[in-house]
Amino acid sequence: MQKKILFSFFLFITTLASAQIGGRYTYQFLNLISSPRQAALGGKVITNYDKDVNQALFNPASINYTMDNHLSLNYVNYLGDVNYGSAAYAYTWDRRVQTFHAGVTYVSYGQFDGYDEQGNETGSFTGNEIALSMGYAYNIPWTDIHIGANAKFINSKLEQYNSFGGALDLGIMYINEELELNVALAARNIGIQFTTYAGVQEQLPFELIFGISQKLEHVPIRWHLTFENLQQWNIAFANPNRAEQSIEGGVTEEKVTFLKNLIRHTIVGMELFPDKGFNIRLGYNFRRGEELKIVDQRNFSGITAGFGLRINKLKFDYTYARYSIAANTSMFGVTLNLQ
Repeated sequence: MQKKILFSFFLFITTLASAQIGGRYTYQFLNLISSPRQAALGGKVITNYDKDVNQALFNPASINYTMDNHLSLNYVNYLGDVNYGSAAYAYTWDRRVQTFHAGVTYVSYGQFDGYDEQGNETGSFTGNEIALSMGYAYNIPWTDIHIGANAKFINSKLEQYNSFGGALDLGIMYINEELELNVALAARNIGIQFTTYAGVQEQLPFELIFGISQKLEHVPIRWHLTFENLQQWNIAFANPNRAEQSIEGGVTEEKVTFLKNLIRHTIVGMELFPDKGFNIRLGYNFRRGEELKIVDQRNFSGITAGFGLRINKLKFDYTYARYSIAANTSMFGVTLNLQ
């Protein structure tokens, strides 16, 4: 039965998949990582199944009763004047009905100076986007499979243009308690624009993510392996700085191989003391590292590191993410147990 459920879910998701990745679609902020814990593990981790109420923003199948009455607030000081963050809350109605989840994700792009086509000043303007979500998960009876869904309402304001849209996140997770192994699949941002910016219908940044994680038996470590952007296999590109020039003056471009594409889908992470009051986390995002590094120069692009500290009913999380030699960001999060 479990195999049939997993196959049916995967078949449904693959019918939605189409070639798309960053820079081509609207509401791109929906894929920003605001949870410090998730970011420290490399980003887009979908296999945590515990009290972390932030996890449900990326995989609704992770919603569970241990999140009850937990409130999380996250803030990211991003590049330039861009700031974004999120809030998440879960409430358990009862063990039979299980748990409901609510979340908010926002981004502010700061102030811009406006000019017309002749170069005359038109005044300053701002840009911001927000998404409100409601989620629910269900443990299929007599199985180790959990399924969940988020419904999201999205509003975007860029200068004088506004857009409103809606989307669904679908998630499924298999939990083997004996092996302490979690396997998950999430399809995010399945939706449309209800109203467009200027009459042009744009697609949402649909993404398919697969993840697996396991806690080691005799070592207090949980490792994470995540594959992002599975809706499009070819995401690698030839770097012109790696082109080879022959003696005759001919140029041979870098060859994009199967392995190079596989690597760019891969994220790895590790959490030390995952069940304790103090956690240390490390991660590496291969696509970020490959796309943002400088050839023949070590700059540690793609590396993330962070920690979590719980004091009574308060949990504080921090993560440092390295983007390039000229850019990095800090992420802060606070979780309150309101019980």
